[in-house]
Amino acid sequence: MKMKYSFILLIFLFAFACKKKDSCPEVTTVAPQTEIDNLRSYLQANSIQANEDSRGFFYIVTDSTFGSQPTVCDNITVAYKGMLLNGTVFDQSSNATFLLSNLILGWQEAIPLIGIGGSIKIYLPPSLAYGSKASGVIPANSNLVFDIDLIKF
Repeated sequence: MKMKYSFILLIFLFAFACKKKDSCPEVTTVAPQTEIDNLRSYLQANSIQANEDSRGFFYIVTDSTFGSQPTVCDNITVAYKGMLLNGTVFDQSSNATFLLSNLILGWQEAIPLIGIGGSIKIYLPPSLAYGSKASGVIPANSNLVFDIDLIKF
């Protein structure tokens, strides 16, 4: 009898463990081609050599690390600076902690490219940032730039 209950308990634990993994989906949003082309033109015009991700953002890993990388379900602690393309800083912090899945899509897609101690500069088209809605001092449909250092997760 005890063995039967132990077996049932084991099945429930296994089912809940599997469910947790399912609740952390991979982010696969792709920016519209016109946004990608506009951002690519800006980078070329300013002689910025950045890697292009298939989802439509551009990035430069400025300090790479080896080891594990965060998933969208992780809490991350970062130092970051967010800017408009003209260099206007709209936000920055030297030690901020966020649940990655609560952040803009561009962060969800780019942060997993680095590990603890890594640094990345990302160039985001509007659909991977704040889209057609203004947010504070960020105008609607803005391309954004972020310098991000991953402190821990």
